[in-house]
Amino acid sequence: MAERALEYALETHSDAEITVLTVVGNPSPMLGDAMSLLLEDDLEAAAEERASEVFDRARDIARSHDREISTDIAWGTPGKVIVERADSFDTVVVGSHGGSLVDRLFVGNVAQRVLRRSPVPVTIVR
Repeated sequence: MAERALEYALETHSDAEITVLTVVGNPSPMLGDAMSLLLEDDLEAAAEERASEVFDRARDIARSHDREISTDIAWGTPGKVIVERADSFDTVVVGSHGGSLVDRLFVGNVAQRVLRRSPVPVTIVR
């Protein structure tokens, strides 16, 4: 869904400067995929490696639209981090859902949290 959101942003906001933000959840038994980070010797390096895969894919999508993007990585709860950084942007575009079932059950729906609390307009893409 994040890739669809990026495609939408590139197509709809053709003159905008676009930043792709990936939020690495703090490892805990409730955070599914982030839990595997606990097994890494260098937590930050492992998280940055995962983020680089996301960013590489995002750059490929942007290139297919003859565009460039900025990238940023953050630590924390995705919905909370996105809302905290939202006022740095004109709008936020997010996928309607993502992550594993466990992520959605325990973390909650990121898109819903961003929509309810963002200080700027939000577009949810499905």
